[in-house]
Amino acid sequence: MTALGDPTRRAIFERLGGGPMSVGALACGLPVSRPAVSQHLRVLKRVGLVRDRPVANRRVYSVDPGGVDALRGYFQRFWDTALRAYKEAAEQREEEP
Repeated sequence: MTALGDPTRRAIFERLGGGPMSVGALACGLPVSRPAVSQHLRVLKRVGLVRDRPVANRRVYSVDPGGVDALRGYFQRFWDTALRAYKEAAEQREEEP
């Protein structure tokens, strides 16, 4: 998933794991501006990893559990396939003289 390939985007996503936050709170301590954080949030929202809701005159972002479940499912399938391939390769190696 390329959305989490960017280190800043990953940091934003990980911060949201601690609970909902505004753009200003997310930007605090990051080496990027608030507009840059907003751009990263748009990407994360587009791929379904975060959602937002209006609170007074700002937006508050949080992790979208549905998107996280889909991501978890992807990695589960990936590891199942990788482990199956590893097992097959190990078994073939054992059969070699």
